[in-house]
Amino acid sequence: MDRNLNTLARQIMELQIEHRDLDYLIDRMAADAVHDELQMRRLKKRRLKLKDAITLLQLQLEPDVPA
Repeated sequence: MDRNLNTLARQIMELQIEHRDLDYLIDRMAADAVHDELQMRRLKKRRLKLKDAITLLQLQLEPDVPA
């Protein structure tokens, strides 16, 4: 069980790093007057999927406590 938690925590960290990198890349592209809109949309979609994956893993790591 403990090993599984470490694996989940590591996956979350890796996804967060990738998400942060995409954030930076998207911000840099947006600052450029001439950028590829299709590539921008694809990057934003990838960033959103990463955020969803991070959220799902975090719920597995720390499940909600019923009220």
